[in-house]
Amino acid sequence: MDPIRIPWKSWVVVCDGAKALILRNDGDADLINLKVVDTLTQPNDKTREIGTDRPGRAYSPPGVSRSAMEETDWHAQAEEDFLKEVAARISDIAAGNETQRIVLVAPPTALGILRQSLGNAAGTAITAEIPKDYAQMPVPEIEKNLLRLAA
Repeated sequence: MDPIRIPWKSWVVVCDGAKALILRNDGDADLINLKVVDTLTQPNDKTREIGTDRPGRAYSPPGVSRSAMEETDWHAQAEEDFLKEVAARISDIAAGNETQRIVLVAPPTALGILRQSLGNAAGTAITAEIPKDYAQMPVPEIEKNLLRLAA
């Protein structure tokens, strides 16, 4: 992996399926000083509170046979919806010219969902993608891990 540089005033978006931190580097590339600009969270409800539908049935026309449909994974659906909301926020930041450089930090599956949902302006503003799960770390730990990647 190439070293990742996060220059002054770059924004760093650290997220997973339930939490997103939008940070700005007020330091320089060698001494990262991240400040929280915004935090997005999703409530972690129990599955029975998110959705209660039973799987549907499919009937085959020529006979009386039927088969069950796959059950919906409500947590995965809620995480995907949340990541699309985060992607919309990133697109708004890029379109509003709040920054020229954005670094995305998210687990690989979350990065895939974000990539599909980002607008063109956000795509050009993103300078690096880091497939790591740092969302549950405190900001000083995120800074340390990003500095290790810059070395």
